[in-house]
Amino acid sequence: MRTIFVLLTAALVALTACGPGSGDSAAETPKPPSSNNPEGALTEWQVVNGLGPVTEKIQLGPVNAEMATEGEQIFEGKCSPCHKLDERYVGPPLGQVTQRRTPEFIMNMILDPSSMVKYHPEIKKLLAQYYTPMTFQNVTREDARKILEYLRQEGDLRPVK
Repeated sequence: MRTIFVLLTAALVALTACGPGSGDSAAETPKPPSSNNPEGALTEWQVVNGLGPVTEKIQLGPVNAEMATEGEQIFEGKCSPCHKLDERYVGPPLGQVTQRRTPEFIMNMILDPSSMVKYHPEIKKLLAQYYTPMTFQNVTREDARKILEYLRQEGDLRPVK
């Protein structure tokens, strides 16, 4: 009986933290990939860098340790209920994500997950594997950039199990 209670509590926490309604209503309304593309196909930029507000290349230098520290705090508060760096959880592990995805893709996923879930083929594959769509966690573009710095600093150091 105690095991069932623990499992139900864990499921409720996961659904509350990552489920619908936890985000901004503007971010919850996906827009078609391209208004000048009647078939709705993604552009080459969108395939590589995702759909969302980041539409220009992000210039990266060495990891900004101050931003990474702030990004860790944001990650712990907004992302860790569903993501771990080195293991599968509610969502996929994010260790080494910066080796698999562009900075623009990562930030677009953070800033406009509903469009990514609805339109991006790679994110659709992840949804089929993890069953829980990522929702907007009310982060600013600056917050997303700090999370990216944290992932650059810490995530690449931790192998995924």
